[in-house]
Amino acid sequence: MSTRRLFERETFLAPLLLSPVAVYMVLMVGFPFAMAFVYSFSNVTVGNPDFHMTGFGNFTAVLGDPVFRKSLLNTFIFTFISIGLVLILSNMLSELLTRQFRAKWLIRFLIMMPWTAPIALGTIGYLWFLDSVFSPLDWLLRTWGLLGKPHALLGPMSNMYWLGQPGLAMASVILVHVWRLLPLATMIRIAGMNSIPREIIEAAQVDGAGYYRRLFHIVLPLLLPVISVTVLFSTLFTFTDMTVVWVLTKGGPPDHSTQVLASFAFLKGIQGGDLAQGAAISLFFFPVLAGVAAVVLRIAKKAVVT
Repeated sequence: MSTRRLFERETFLAPLLLSPVAVYMVLMVGFPFAMAFVYSFSNVTVGNPDFHMTGFGNFTAVLGDPVFRKSLLNTFIFTFISIGLVLILSNMLSELLTRQFRAKWLIRFLIMMPWTAPIALGTIGYLWFLDSVFSPLDWLLRTWGLLGKPHALLGPMSNMYWLGQPGLAMASVILVHVWRLLPLATMIRIAGMNSIPREIIEAAQVDGAGYYRRLFHIVLPLLLPVISVTVLFSTLFTFTDMTVVWVLTKGGPPDHSTQVLASFAFLKGIQGGDLAQGAAISLFFFPVLAGVAAVVLRIAKKAVVT
């Protein structure tokens, strides 16, 4: 059989084209996951060459750690609030950007910039924006009379200490993460809205359907597969993200107020040198994310079928 005829066979060409993806998944995902699984049942540390299996001891120690439980709760709070804000704000932005107005391309470009810029670089910029002394946001609040006066709405202090108080620190972390995810969610939403036939919207308008009726009875049901993809990607990015938390607060202020599972796994496994417990913490991502992916994909499949 000639080489040309061989490449024309689907049974040969399809596996050949998919093989780079399979190799990438095995090397970049499968191998690290297998190592983490083995490490989580061992006593491996950075400075100890001894290696032997210890059973479920690492998982017992992790579950008994109050910092782990707090990190788990913070992760769910961080994820749910971020995704909720991303869905609401992406809906508002997509509604705006699908309309015709001057310089729309410039607005789209500016909205996409946070996604294209390195997240660590953007978060370092927010360190200055949320600085406890030189914050321009605090300066604006003082200028508007909302801060720094005896009867000001936000209090008489001159600065808000965004990254120094537990509640404000978590709000700041969520704000920066939403700023990061919003461009991707908006572009996915715009692509979904552009795929809806205009005849359906126009027919609803002719029948007298108002904006909210069209939104909840036509647009959102048709966009459910797209929204499901947005939720899935946002959950994966948010639940496993540690860059924003680590650059802004390193899990603080005191008492691990903004510590999440990813940053706690890094703190234990890399900085603390306990690779076994770090691996055990990281394995908690798998059942949660696998469950979320299964539920979201099932919803998307039902929406496509119906």
